[in-house]
This record gives sequence, structure tokens and C-alpha cells, in this order.
Amino acid sequence: MSKAYRVRTEIEAILDRLGEGDQVPPERELAARFEVARETVRQALRELLVQGRIRRQGRGTVVSRPKMVQPLSLRSYTEGAIGLGRRPGRLLVGWDDIPADPETAAALDISTGSTVMHLERVLLADDEKVGLESTYLTPARFGALRTTYDPTTSLYAAIRTSGVVFGSAVERIETVLASPREAALLECTTALPMILLHRRTIDAEGVPIERVRALYRGDRMAFETQLRE
Repeated sequence: MSKAYRVRTEIEAILDRLGEGDQVPPERELAARFEVARETVRQALRELLVQGRIRRQGRGTVVSRPKMVQPLSLRSYTEGAIGLGRRPGRLLVGWDDIPADPETAAALDISTGSTVMHLERVLLADDEKVGLESTYLTPARFGALRTTYDPTTSLYAAIRTSGVVFGSAVERIETVLASPREAALLECTTALPMILLHRRTIDAEGVPIERVRALYRGDRMAFETQLRE
């Protein structure tokens, strides 16, 4: 067992006895307690920071709030966050008409180069930035949203209000690292592991509704689903 792993395990035991927002003992104190070099303690703390167990606050380190565990379903981010007792929010990054690339065109059953609406927003949980979501919609079907929809609210609620009935979705999940732009928008480093979700949603009649690319901070979010035979 490496020293860093042993120290991380010991620090995790300390965190288990602390509450959210409590101060983590300083590096010097931890190094003396475990009789290791401060660099070993730093490595253990870096790993716990990436895991989301701790976070920086001012010059110190405190215990983080548990990750928000979102169900993989056709509920909106708003519904999922509220169901977990969190306060959802969104910051508009951009809402533009762009030409569809081949992947977007295939997902929306349109020709490559056709105009699509690209809605990009930062997702918030209790005012903390946890995700960056890009949604692609066809103007032919959802163009009216430009004048009727508030992009800081639930998009799924607005789509349902327009009479569209959600049918099903295919979702692919992978781990990635954020680009410098994405990291800046989410106020994190490019070294932080991210969870990337790709989703194609269709209505009850099989007609495409959206293509979504959603990037979530790995230290703030987790996902779960129910499996049945």
C-alpha cells in the first residue's frame, strides 16, 4: 500500500466524522499526525478534491456537500434537482442558429448544413456551477420558442407545453476532460474528470425532438438508473 493511499484512507475516515462545510485539518497537522512528508498529504488531498469529497474555500479546505445523484430518465434537469432537494438554475451562454454538422443532422433527421437552434447553458445547483448543456433543435418545429421561452427555465416543460409528448431517448455516457473554454465556464481546471452525456430524444411518434451534449463536473455530479430484465 502506497503512503499516499494510506494517508488518503486515513483522511477519508476523518471526513466521515465531519459535516458539510467543516474545516479539514491543515497539511502540516496531517503530515505530523501520519508521520509523512507534506507532499504525500498534498497528493492525498488532490485525489480527494477530484473525487469531490473536499473543496477549496479561501485559503483552507472544507468538506464538500455530497454529489448530486441524477436519475437517467426523461425528466428535466429541473425536476431531477428539485426532487433531490436542490435549487436548480441556468445561465444562458448562447442561443444561436448554426449549420448542422453530420452528427447533429443524423440525430435530428435533417440534411447536413441545415439550420438548427443551438441553446447553450450552464447548469446550477444551489448557485454552484455543475454542468454545461448544449441542446440542438430544429427551427421548423421549435422556432416559436425564440419568443416564448425563458432560457433560464426548464426547456422540457416548455416543449411539453407546446403539445409535444416525449417518447424515448438513447443516451451515451463517457468520461472526458474539459476544454479550456468549458473549464472556464464551469470554474474548474482542465484536469478535472468530466461526465459527458450524449442524448437523442424522440417523441411518442418517433419524430426527433432534440440532440443534447451535456458536460458535468465529475466532482459534483453522479448518475444512476434502474435496470430491469
